[in-house]
Amino acid sequence: MSPPRHSSGLPAPRLARTILIAALLGYALFTTTTVLSTGVSPTAKTAGVLLLLAVLALQFVHSAPGGSRALLPQKCLTLGIQTLLTYLPLVVFHAPWGTVSGYLAGSVLLLLPPPVAWPLYGITGLSMLTPPVLEGRPLIDGIHLAETSLLTGLVVYGLTRLTELITQLHAARGELARQAVATERQRFARDLHDLLGFSLSAITLKSELIHRLIPAHPARAMKEINEVLSIAGQSLADVRKVASGFRDMSLQQEIKTARSMLDAAGIDVRTEVRLGALSLQVDTALATTLREAVTNLLRHSDASRCSIRAVQQEGLVRLVVENDGVDPAYHDPSPHGGSGLGNLHARMTAVGGRLESGPGTDGTFRVLAEVPAKKPQETTAEVRQIMFPPNGSAA
Repeated sequence: MSPPRHSSGLPAPRLARTILIAALLGYALFTTTTVLSTGVSPTAKTAGVLLLLAVLALQFVHSAPGGSRALLPQKCLTLGIQTLLTYLPLVVFHAPWGTVSGYLAGSVLLLLPPPVAWPLYGITGLSMLTPPVLEGRPLIDGIHLAETSLLTGLVVYGLTRLTELITQLHAARGELARQAVATERQRFARDLHDLLGFSLSAITLKSELIHRLIPAHPARAMKEINEVLSIAGQSLADVRKVASGFRDMSLQQEIKTARSMLDAAGIDVRTEVRLGALSLQVDTALATTLREAVTNLLRHSDASRCSIRAVQQEGLVRLVVENDGVDPAYHDPSPHGGSGLGNLHARMTAVGGRLESGPGTDGTFRVLAEVPAKKPQETTAEVRQIMFPPNGSAA
């Protein structure tokens, strides 16, 4: 996958690209000085410099981002032209060619599959043994030229690949950062929905109850007003916890709150609670499930009875919320009205559990959440360590 264009402007990719270009220009300058300092004719020198510029342009194409992803016919064409320009001065002008054969060796490694590239890379280097021998120079000159070609090829190949990897790394880091932001937005939205949906429903319900109680039962109305104030204050505290990135809830406490809410709504509530020690994540996930189930009951049903059963047995915790007021034809017109159960599915999956919900055959609606009491090798302290590492920054 090619990296996004904007990643090339980042400091590290730009620096890597600058080093690669400097290396290619440095080798070209070295070859230019070699050609100009020899005793060949001015025509040969001019031709050598012009051919060198053409080879350098081809090398920039081969070392460019995405150059290795070109179509095979295009690769073969540009490699063929580079091969011709590399060997032409040796054959026609007998001019010393310095490290230009190293460009070809590097391009072979960049553009061709490894099973083909490495043998051709070796052949390119060894071919540089021939010109000095044909010109009657010592064999050591040929060995030096071959070694220079092979080393130059490795440098060109290595710097090009390193530049690509750095660019891809920065692109991946940017993508991870965007995903982290999106995940945090989803968490914030999910927590706000789970918190405020219940709290606002509770405040609305109790406010309606207070309105009915004020004329005949002012003392009880005052008690309900105090509860409304308490719920509003707790909602504000919960929102602050959501913003800070960490919020824990208690299933036991949530059952008590749900019972109070349903009693205030005139719903007959029956509870069965047999719970042991729960991990922080599991406790919060189940408490959130109960809160959403009660919120939906108050908003979308006309229930007269509700049962809440929370039982821990053989390492599993099962929460069942069932009511008799389901309306199969109900549809929430709100554009965001259907996100609650989706949020709960995500929460339960995150702690290794499952969630089932739906109407029964007897006119009831049932929400079932089942999850291990503790995630493997998890404790409350470990969760807090993950959420709040020693340096004080949230995970």
